[in-house]
Amino acid sequence: MTDNLHSHLDIALRHGRPGTTPTPIPRLEVSVGQATPGTSPCLYRSMICFILQGSKDVAINDNLLRYDASQYLVSALDLPLSGQIRDADDGSPYVAISLVLDPALLAEVASAMPAAGDADTPGSGIAINPMTPQLRDTLLRLMALLDTPADITALAPMAERELVYRLLQGPQGRLLRHIARPEGAIGRIRRAVEWIRDHGNTRLRIEALCEAAGMSRASLHRHFVALTGLSPIQYQKQLRLQEARQLLLAGDLSASDVAYAVGYESPSQFSREYLRQFGAPPARDVRKLRHSIDTQMIN
Repeated sequence: MTDNLHSHLDIALRHGRPGTTPTPIPRLEVSVGQATPGTSPCLYRSMICFILQGSKDVAINDNLLRYDASQYLVSALDLPLSGQIRDADDGSPYVAISLVLDPALLAEVASAMPAAGDADTPGSGIAINPMTPQLRDTLLRLMALLDTPADITALAPMAERELVYRLLQGPQGRLLRHIARPEGAIGRIRRAVEWIRDHGNTRLRIEALCEAAGMSRASLHRHFVALTGLSPIQYQKQLRLQEARQLLLAGDLSASDVAYAVGYESPSQFSREYLRQFGAPPARDVRKLRHSIDTQMIN
């Protein structure tokens, strides 16, 4: 952890619990966790993430990205990835703050800034850049409102607006401006992602997906893979398996019931793909997850 993040870390640890904790500030969450022995699937939303302690590896499209408290991450759309969290050098747990991005706010703030001639091809949907003093200070002002909840309604929107302004000024301003453009490549792929999420338990129809995105089949595939590292069918499978894992953790359904609930036609196919994705059959994986959660709660 950098010396300049002690105040941020103190606030996060007072308001966060093991796992992911929503806060009274809209779309702002605190994540606290122990190091994981290897990579595991995770869902990144369209968000900005600041690590306060520890580090994290993220794999997308065969690229491994590592970031820590000296950097921040921007995710342009919901991305099912593989990640591994790491404790700090002194063994202290991983701690991070994430803010889900509001495209309307991005567009509003960007419209008040000098025009930028961005190409329509944004490249990857995820990027990592160095933390700056301006971002660090603005983030602290936003987080400090957790200690004065009565001020959140009036002051949080202003602090978030300043944070977005600083982000738009940074190296990923181009990526963030793409998020704010509904007719750009990211905007169209975001619509495709929303369609897949809304129809996650039905057979994927590429024609319907192209219609939702307003793109040709070739263009959709090219941009989808570039931004997410996955084909649309692979993306849907990742979402189904992650949803299945959450349903199994809830403990209300059997593995067979979960398989049908997320759109599989065969429980045996579901079990095979679950094993490939998570490294263990459904029942064993869930037992391991529950044990890990219980251990973190005790510690």
